Amino acid sequence: MISVGKNVLLDALADYFVREYEDAVVYADYEQETVLHEGELRVLPNGWVELPTGRLLSPDAVHHVDPRPDPPEDDDRDDAPDSPRFT
Repeated sequence: MISVGKNVLLDALADYFVREYEDAVVYADYEQETVLHEGELRVLPNGWVELPTGRLLSPDAVHHVDPRPDPPEDDDRDDAPDSPRFT
């Protein structure tokens, strides 16, 4: 039997538990009055929030993360460039 260290196994599974958001808001309070970050981010398995700049926000500083929904892809709009109206 091959002995695998605890840290090796955790490191291998860490990417599975990382949550990535292209557009989200990080709040420091329940009332959503204090915004810590808006935009792209990663929530690491240990609860830390990684920003695109490489900075980390402590789990103690973050109350919650609200992902923003992706805008609907509406190709049937009247103002679409390939609409018959523009031919």
